[in-house]
Amino acid sequence: MPQKKLSSSLEDYIEAIYNLSNSEGKVRSIDIARKLGVSRASVSEAVQKLAKDGLVDYTKYDDVAITSKGKKAAEEVISRHKIFTEFFAKVLGVEQKEAEENACRIEHVISPAVYINLKAYIDFLNQNPELIQKFKSKD
Repeated sequence: MPQKKLSSSLEDYIEAIYNLSNSEGKVRSIDIARKLGVSRASVSEAVQKLAKDGLVDYTKYDDVAITSKGKKAAEEVISRHKIFTEFFAKVLGVEQKEAEENACRIEHVISPAVYINLKAYIDFLNQNPELIQKFKSKD
C-alpha cells in the first residue's frame, strides 16, 4: 500500500526528527521546536499526526523515536532536497544558501515523475561533467 502524501509541514517535521535522531540520538519536542522555529504546541500536534501514520513512536511527555517507515519517508524528502540543491548550485550556479532555500520550497510540491526525470538528468550530468562546464561557459 503506498504511503499517503504528507503535507509540506509534516515533511519538514519528519526530516527534522530524522536529522536530530542521527545527530543527537534521542529527540525531544523542544529540540524539534528549536530546529524548526515553531512552538512546542505545534510540535505536539505534528508529532501526534506522524505517530498516527506510523512514522514516529511518541507518547506525551516522552522522546520522539522515528520508525523505519518514518526513516524511509524522511530519506525520500532529503533525497528530493539534495537533488534540487545540487541542480540549483551545480548546474545553474546559484549560491549554496539560495539553492538550499529554493530546494526546501520545491521538494514538497514536485511530482514523482518530474523528480525521477530530474534525478536521472543530474546523474547523467555527474557522469558527463564537461556538459556542465559547457553550459556554464555559454556567455
